[in-house]
Amino acid sequence: MTSVHDRIAEARQLLQRAGLAPADAAIDAEVLARHALGWDRARLVAEGREPAPDGFEERFHGYLARRAVREPVAFITGHREFWGLDFEVSHDVLIPRPETELIVEAASRFNHDSVRRIVDVGTGSGCLAVALAKEFPSARVLATDLSSAALTVAARNARRHRADRVSFLRADLLEAIQGPVDLIVANPPYVSEDVQLSPEIVRFEPALALYSGSDGLTLLRRLISSARACLADGGRFVVEFGFGQDERVQELAAAAGWRDVTIEHDLQQIPRVAVMK
Repeated sequence: MTSVHDRIAEARQLLQRAGLAPADAAIDAEVLARHALGWDRARLVAEGREPAPDGFEERFHGYLARRAVREPVAFITGHREFWGLDFEVSHDVLIPRPETELIVEAASRFNHDSVRRIVDVGTGSGCLAVALAKEFPSARVLATDLSSAALTVAARNARRHRADRVSFLRADLLEAIQGPVDLIVANPPYVSEDVQLSPEIVRFEPALALYSGSDGLTLLRRLISSARACLADGGRFVVEFGFGQDERVQELAAAAGWRDVTIEHDLQQIPRVAVMK
């Protein structure tokens, strides 16, 4: 009888034929198998050579069919980890990326006693808002988004992590924000309209959270020019931007009157986050 390991090996080949790189196919096949089984990795190692339990094949087949048309694994499982926390994700929100953790990392170096009010602009899944509420236990966090559906997901994530100091507001960037605020964070859309993205992104993630005009800077311009007016004295604005946009971000910051701007690099040493004071 076919074992779980045998089915995972067959799934790897199927996903490679669907266009995934061998390493990605191997990881995704195992993750989806464990999701279908409800097992952790230790149990898979211990029992993977046994025949698959009842119900596994039907569930696993459905997950593989979705992944073969390039639906992201996070949407199939409904979860993605961020800052050591588990977040619900759906097609209404952008899947949290590891590089966005740089925003939390940069913010965590600030004096915690001086940060009492935080605004997360374009919260999406709420990953930044919830993570910052955990990092700043004395602060209140306001999370905004233009998408009501995204705010619904974010609110569920806040309840999931008992982040009761996070509140939510449907708003266009900072237009509804009354200052002063100690910390503003944002991972805005920054992809230009002519960039070719992977099928996983184009077909399944919300365009509202991805694209920002012909040069990818439309929303960044608005945020950089408006954030200063919302900040308290000594307040900070931490914002993520796209590959190759660091020089333009610095130019926009200088034009908007920011004088203290630091660029943070991700693990691949790519400029990724600007910290403005």
